[in-house]
Amino acid sequence: MPQSATKPFIDVLSGQRQAIPPMWMMRQAGRYLPEYREVRAKAGGFLDLCFSPELAAEVTLQPIRRFGFDAAIIFSDILVIPYALGRSVRFEVGEGPRLEPLDDPAKVATLLPRADLGKLAPVFEALRIVRGELDAKTALIGFCGAPWTVATYMVAGHGTPDQAPARMMAYRHPDAFAKIIDVLVDSSIDYLLMQLAAGADALQIFDTWAGVLPPAEFTRWSIEPTRRIVEGVRAKVPDAKIIGFPRGAGALLPAYVEATGVNAVSIDWTAEPSFIRERVQSKVAVQGNLDPLVLITGGAALDRAIDDVLANFAQGRLIFNLGHGIQPETPIAHVEQMLKRVRG
Repeated sequence: MPQSATKPFIDVLSGQRQAIPPMWMMRQAGRYLPEYREVRAKAGGFLDLCFSPELAAEVTLQPIRRFGFDAAIIFSDILVIPYALGRSVRFEVGEGPRLEPLDDPAKVATLLPRADLGKLAPVFEALRIVRGELDAKTALIGFCGAPWTVATYMVAGHGTPDQAPARMMAYRHPDAFAKIIDVLVDSSIDYLLMQLAAGADALQIFDTWAGVLPPAEFTRWSIEPTRRIVEGVRAKVPDAKIIGFPRGAGALLPAYVEATGVNAVSIDWTAEPSFIRERVQSKVAVQGNLDPLVLITGGAALDRAIDDVLANFAQGRLIFNLGHGIQPETPIAHVEQMLKRVRG
């Protein structure tokens, strides 16, 4: 294809380094944008926004219109899979998600074997709308939560600082916990394939709570389920482009990359640069890893931090991103400063 018809983001995932790294931000459709807050107020509840295709498409497109990022990520949530499994999922203002806890084997026995993807039809419709609106150079990302991270919310019924409820259950009742993971693996494969069919160019698997696991449990509950999802998706779509984000994995990242077969790995801001270059970026593209707090700070500190990311990783395959999601209080001017600095 002529260069003008390619997507720089997809080129990096396909093995081609870009002189100017493509950029997007995790949570780029969100509360730091006044136009998002307007739509959110109109939508009512958070899940109402996720399941209103026109509104979800609108907020997905807002940061593309404003900043011209190289990729849009569909506006949704990792907890739509438990919802499609028939679990009660609600979002309380100021408190985050609330689910009915699956905290013992008897409750796990009530879990449906497969998500009802009909319940997620609005997500696929939003993807189709966005796909129709994006220009030829801008990629569209679909996503899911990794089974371990989604299971942490399902077991506890809410977010916790160290995911102790899920970790304890995995130790006490490994067979019951494995059943939750198995259901999430199968449902996530189905969900990601439907997102590709609806127009996603690439997929990201968010394992936000991978970093709380000891090495053996990391292999069992983070690496293995992710590997199965990647294999399951590629069994139907062999060239599917998939990014993994096992946040906080640190020294376990090379094993994750090796075993899962992802095309790229997202790294948080604590990652040690020379280790990542030698052991990770030598094999796959890396995505990241600006500290979201330095983006809030702005000024000379932001310039230095951006230059560090570029100095550390831009000689290899890099997708410039944050090390986690953008914070609601981030000034828009600082996002503009970042774009200008990266793109020269």
